Amino acid sequence: MFAALRTLPVPEDPVARLWHAATLLREHRGDGHNAALVAAGIGGTEAHVLHALSEGTPAAKFGRVHHLPAARLAAVVDGMRARGLIDASGWLSDVGRKTKMEIESVTDALAASAYDSLEPTELDQLIADLEPISAALDAAGSR
Repeated sequence: MFAALRTLPVPEDPVARLWHAATLLREHRGDGHNAALVAAGIGGTEAHVLHALSEGTPAAKFGRVHHLPAARLAAVVDGMRARGLIDASGWLSDVGRKTKMEIESVTDALAASAYDSLEPTELDQLIADLEPISAALDAAGSR
């Protein structure tokens, strides 16, 4: 997705330009996350189950997969249990938690290259500029 969005012209309007830049960064990270998931052998529905369980939400209650037929979701969970990612209680096993942490670590490492062109002071300024926006979005429950 990042590569496709990169072909679009950069908008002139400052707000549209900021939105475009944020979209590029989000999709760059997302592409790296997808690569990390694939490298770890985690499929699409499995990724949602892994995330739900890591957040303390039962898979059947998680918004991205709760609509699936119960038998299909159960088959995904059973497959993850057979691979040692989910324990008998239905929550992430030690292997599942380690796998999730490794995926996030690889994602972070792959995303870092997008910031390599910034000087340390520029990166500090970017973080300082975005923190109030992030805090406002968090306060509004945008996660």
